Amino acid sequence: MASPAPVVWLLTDKKPGHRNQLKGLGNRLRVLAGVGVCEVDATEHVVPLWRALLGLAPAMDSTLPPPDLIIAAGSGTHRLLLSLRRRSKAKTVVLMKPGFPIGWVDAAIIPEHDAVAPARHILTTEGVINAITPLARITDKPEGLILTGGPSPHFDWDDDVVLEQISQLMGRYPEWRWTISGSRRTPAAVLEKLQELAGPKVTVVDPERTHSSWLPHQLAASRAVWVTPDSGSMVCEAATSGVPTGVFELAPRHNSRVARGMASLVEKGYVARWSDHASVMAGKLPESPGLWEADRAARWLISHFLKRGNH
Repeated sequence: MASPAPVVWLLTDKKPGHRNQLKGLGNRLRVLAGVGVCEVDATEHVVPLWRALLGLAPAMDSTLPPPDLIIAAGSGTHRLLLSLRRRSKAKTVVLMKPGFPIGWVDAAIIPEHDAVAPARHILTTEGVINAITPLARITDKPEGLILTGGPSPHFDWDDDVVLEQISQLMGRYPEWRWTISGSRRTPAAVLEKLQELAGPKVTVVDPERTHSSWLPHQLAASRAVWVTPDSGSMVCEAATSGVPTGVFELAPRHNSRVARGMASLVEKGYVARWSDHASVMAGKLPESPGLWEADRAARWLISHFLKRGNH
């Protein structure tokens, strides 16, 4: 008799970035190992610190199937994760560097830029896991996508520098159609200036009006993507899609781990610097292994904890 499919609980704090990581990993576990995925809202479970420290789980929804693997993203999920660590059979996994000793859980998946010492139960990833799937084919149409972030602790944001680079791109490649989107962090003054660029060949999107599937759809329609380097998650999403991706130039802050991570992506050929804009626009980036960290992380978890789902 076939053994039942493994069950994975994804503990979420409802923050979009953390949810995106869980979604990407959950999707790949479902495809590769046929797991049943249950999202558990950690904000609905108030766990006192003593319960987390002792590994005493709160009352959980009785309709949830018992988990083989419990994966948590975001500090708001950590108490619940730790309280569940003594459940029989269930293995616990934390995404990103936690504020508690990593030995308290069975495994951790952590971006390389967090500089955690290697260990058998730690997988380091290039940037942050995301829910983008690499495209089977890149469009031939001259369609470019520009994604802008805003002030951050990791780069010296400069409105004029960003706007000047965007203007240069449009001036150098007048035959291209462009779609531009800001984000929640983009300064109002920059959003206003971007709106002024709108025209027959330039669509400016209000970041408040984009939906969760907007970026995957937009990447699928693009032949080149440019992203400001402060937007680490958007850079990783663009690179994962396989569309040639360039990073605008902003001065990195001294000793920023995110800036180090961005430099690593450039050095390994996943994305290109502003100075290499001709390569990005010609679609001639150096051959690099595809970036698909959700897939790599899922295969790692399967080999460590879900081997029965790997047959």
